Amino acid sequence: MSGENQPPIDTRSELSTSGFSGLLASVINAGRDILSRRRQATAQAPSEDLLTKCRQLLHHRGEASGLALACEVMADYQALDLPNKIIFFEALARDFGSDSDAILAAADRYKADPSSQNLADLSRVTEASRVKLFRRMNMAPNATPLLVKMRGTLLNLLSEHSDLKSVDTDLKHQFVSWFNRGFLELRVIDWNSPAAVLEKIIEYESVHAIQGWDDLRSRLRDNRMCFAFFHPAMPDDPLVFVEVALTAGVPSAIAPLIDKTAEPTDERAVDTVVFYSISNCHPGLAGVSFGNFLIKQVVEEVGKRYPKTKRYVTLSPVPGFCRWLTAQKAHADLDELRALAKDQGRDTTDPLWESLVRLCAQYLSSTRDNNLAIDPVARFHLGNGASLHAIHWAADVSEKGLNQSVGIMVNYLYDLSSIEENHDAYFDQGEIAMSRMVAKWVH
Repeated sequence: MSGENQPPIDTRSELSTSGFSGLLASVINAGRDILSRRRQATAQAPSEDLLTKCRQLLHHRGEASGLALACEVMADYQALDLPNKIIFFEALARDFGSDSDAILAAADRYKADPSSQNLADLSRVTEASRVKLFRRMNMAPNATPLLVKMRGTLLNLLSEHSDLKSVDTDLKHQFVSWFNRGFLELRVIDWNSPAAVLEKIIEYESVHAIQGWDDLRSRLRDNRMCFAFFHPAMPDDPLVFVEVALTAGVPSAIAPLIDKTAEPTDERAVDTVVFYSISNCHPGLAGVSFGNFLIKQVVEEVGKRYPKTKRYVTLSPVPGFCRWLTAQKAHADLDELRALAKDQGRDTTDPLWESLVRLCAQYLSSTRDNNLAIDPVARFHLGNGASLHAIHWAADVSEKGLNQSVGIMVNYLYDLSSIEENHDAYFDQGEIAMSRMVAKWVH
């Protein structure tokens, strides 16, 4: 990195935190001294030694030694290889659950006397001990991002280790509380943001890869914006971010947005706000909803900055379409369709164009799981109250776009006057709001 394309150096002072950090370090060191005087050398396996410390942490009362023990638990977990991590997770599932005898006894007491105290006692004993363990582990400095990574590892194991589902459920429940919307901070990401944050944006972009610093800078200027949510425990590590373009009219292809080959020549022609990339940054936070809050708050923020813009749309991928086509055996060889999209581009004279768009409309509107759209992007935007506005052939002819959706992309429209009505109709009646243009493909 050099010259004007190098991001600015983060010069934020650390003076405000150095005093607290020093105090915390002294407390941890004192706690380590206390622990070392209590321990005798053991020859346990790494995962067993960690589990011993976890049991100690659960029952610890001393603040300094408890903090030091939490630090040791987090450090020991990080040092485990994958087989020992599996052993650790299996022990959490098996040995750190709820006490069934205590639950039955508390339930009997509540049945005999449904007092608030007996209810509180019943609630307390139903909580698995690993939940308390997670809270105590989180006392360690920088433990929150480590616990997020821990769940990311755990999620990758669930397909082959279904017995670990209870551990994931409890950890996810903690994250829903810890990453409550009230704790999140919306920030504008621009070229003056800290270099560490800009590096994360490049790393985490999961929809349309950012090709280095020049590409990033292009996405942060000239009718382009980026907004991200941050959490106090992860101040320089975005949780989710959205890239925004200001355009003249609704875009029908991604390349002109990314390459800026269709920029409006007259700023007065800008009338549309386009969300063209939304990236969730941490696999360990899967299922913890941020994006819906992000979209609605960004709509509000951009509306304040550009009050003349009259519509808010996405240009979104259809990541499950090709898998669905394969399962339906509804079409000819997908490679032929991809070649057609790439070679003919925007040509809509081929009869396959109409049949593919019609199939995509049916996939997005009719293919359901628990009465919700099966496509994850459609489920997200329709659940936010957006409507299915337009479907575009050959809109993304990148390798990724062709592989996941034969190049098709979709506009979802966020009409501020109907978002809440659409949201309620979607979840209450399973109805999907759509434009007349899309409706003709469905019926």
